[in-house]
Amino acid sequence: MDVYDSGTVLEVGDGIARVHGLANAMASEMIEFPNDVYGIAFNLEEDNVGCVLFGEDQLIHEGDTAKRTGRLLEVPVGEALLGRMVDALGQPIDGLGDIETEHQLPAEQKGLGIVQRQPVGEPLYTGLKAIDSLTPIGRGQRELIIGDRRTGKTAIAIDTILNQKNTDVYCIYVAIGQKGSTLAQIANTLREHNAMEYTTIVSAAASDPSPLQYIAPYAGTAMGEYFRDNGKHALIIYDDLTKHAWAYRQMSLLSRRPPGREAYPGDVFYLHSRLLERSAKLSDALGGGSLTALPIIEIFEGDLTTYIPTNVSPLLMDRYTSQRICLTKV
Repeated sequence: MDVYDSGTVLEVGDGIARVHGLANAMASEMIEFPNDVYGIAFNLEEDNVGCVLFGEDQLIHEGDTAKRTGRLLEVPVGEALLGRMVDALGQPIDGLGDIETEHQLPAEQKGLGIVQRQPVGEPLYTGLKAIDSLTPIGRGQRELIIGDRRTGKTAIAIDTILNQKNTDVYCIYVAIGQKGSTLAQIANTLREHNAMEYTTIVSAAASDPSPLQYIAPYAGTAMGEYFRDNGKHALIIYDDLTKHAWAYRQMSLLSRRPPGREAYPGDVFYLHSRLLERSAKLSDALGGGSLTALPIIEIFEGDLTTYIPTNVSPLLMDRYTSQRICLTKV
């Protein structure tokens, strides 16, 4: 006999379902809907739970039953993901068959404390002399790449991945809100240079629902943490966090959260702080592994004072763990 906590769908639309009866639901808990559609508990209100859906909302109707799963979102991790392109839930989308992994990790985990870290001291070379000589990147560091459209932000990130060939660094490229054609071009570039042998692409394209774009960088970080926690070295690229914030803003507005500056919700700072704090160089007692982060932010007309750049920059101003590369049009 299966015993589960269930509720009833009150309304559904625009990727949001409101469910009555899940009084004991946890924040970010996985909720199961009919037709194999899943979502997470996003808003915990007094009389209902607002869930963001990872599937098509047309498959869910008013009056349907929603079930608690009692678990948070977990994604597959491990070396079996290398050379593959997966969606934000870790499912293959490259047509190369299923991925058999032995491990899963929660997409969202708490950042490590200071005792579990050690100072950054081992370089991670990008292959670009201007960066490696003037603003070198260390393993376990966070380096922001910020600039206008078409100034070469993604090119720097891809060059860095290509430069990790014949090293012990595994790479995860997280594409958030990118066009399908752009993503295909990046994947072909990596294949042509045999870089997919040590790289995983996590894709949440512009055509995907905003909840998938929201969860993609956290899922990619979990994949990188697997290598870090096993004494290995990983590099993760978030391309880009501006579109990630847009997806979160869309989810929040549809969930009727109070808007703030530029219509972003009040907790948008925490959105990226809890993500970037997961990159670290572990202490020798924990294996000495590292996870290096290269977040990308797109600005407009060189304006560094908009909300998202001013939110992320303070997270990356520590000279010993964080820096930024600023690109401008000439």
